[in-house]
Amino acid sequence: MAPLNIAMLTTFYPPYNFGGDGIGIRRLATALADRGHHITVVHDRDAYTTQAGREPASIEMDPRIEVIGLTSGMGMLSNLLVHQLGSPVVHKARMEELLGPGKFDVIWHHNASLVGGPGLFGLGDPNAVRIYEAHEHWLVCPTHVLWKENRELCEQRACLRCQLSYKRPPQPWRWTGKLGREARHIDVFIAKSQFSRDKHRAFGFAPEMEVVPYFLPDMPPITGQAAPHPRPYFLFVGRLEKIKGVQDIIPAFSGSAADGPDLVIVGGGEYEAELRAQGASMERVHFTGRLDPEALPAWYSNARALIVPSLCYETFGIILIEAFRGGTPVIARRLGPFPEIVAKGGGLLFENEAELRAAIAELGTDPARRDALAREARIAYEKNWKEDIVITEYLDVVAKAARAKGNQHVISALENRA
Repeated sequence: MAPLNIAMLTTFYPPYNFGGDGIGIRRLATALADRGHHITVVHDRDAYTTQAGREPASIEMDPRIEVIGLTSGMGMLSNLLVHQLGSPVVHKARMEELLGPGKFDVIWHHNASLVGGPGLFGLGDPNAVRIYEAHEHWLVCPTHVLWKENRELCEQRACLRCQLSYKRPPQPWRWTGKLGREARHIDVFIAKSQFSRDKHRAFGFAPEMEVVPYFLPDMPPITGQAAPHPRPYFLFVGRLEKIKGVQDIIPAFSGSAADGPDLVIVGGGEYEAELRAQGASMERVHFTGRLDPEALPAWYSNARALIVPSLCYETFGIILIEAFRGGTPVIARRLGPFPEIVAKGGGLLFENEAELRAAIAELGTDPARRDALAREARIAYEKNWKEDIVITEYLDVVAKAARAKGNQHVISALENRA
């Protein structure tokens, strides 16, 4: 396989990122660099610093990946112009220079919301294969998450009222047909799950979408290590926000230690104080705060199960496959992409409190059942979400788009893959 020059454009990229999409993009960039491709990442530093109010802590960067962090000297104004006009107003000339003819074989758009919006889609070499990967539902939702008025699932558009409920200014470009016009420049759109692809279609996004899930580099399950918690426990890992649904699982862990395993909640966020208050009188509910990623495998591997109670429509659910990789079963809400992930093995689903309590009781009191699901979880990871498997799926999509476009250079580069 010959190396390709690949540009990745995204709003957030570590260490200038808040959530999992930036980590997933770095993971993809690293995996492609491991296979000999030349990767350049362009992201918007202002998008992070104006929201965080600070520079991020430094991290070790991969020297094989060129990272270009855009900064305007205008702070929030640069991002506001992108948000309102859907184009890279301040950085357009810089983007045109970076993406000029002959520089990249593949231009890969990720979270475009503040780095340039849909106005980025037509920039760069017209012969390059252009990809858009939908890590969120930004293409069809101004708030990205299809969580209507910050209180319920969105099943029918009311975007203006919803944006105002989030205290965000409306986006005039969404009313002009700009997205549809600019989308014609993209050769292939990627959704992260069949559910997300279907949800894009239901909300009026016309272009076809390929489905490629997230992946994780292999890490064999931990064995023989002391458990990080003194009692049997179920686990939640993630940002502590209302839409993550932790408030719905805390009541299932009322009572004394004699009534069953604990609930350990790992993470922090804007809803943390409310959750700590809710669990303050419950001896089986424990908060660890944020933990380093290196500490998480031990928490996963010793848990009876990971509980995923999200209330909103996720595009995938990376947290589920993190558990599966460690051979840990999952109890997930029957919502969004979770059923299609759990259908591959390794978990249980719930819709209401009674089903949640039943799943907790099943895995908390039946070690054989828990261990059987743990084996299914690891097998499901190995079959569906290992790095080699998903990178092959990605490159198949790139090759298919190159053939449709007639880009012989990219076709030839990907012909002889090992």
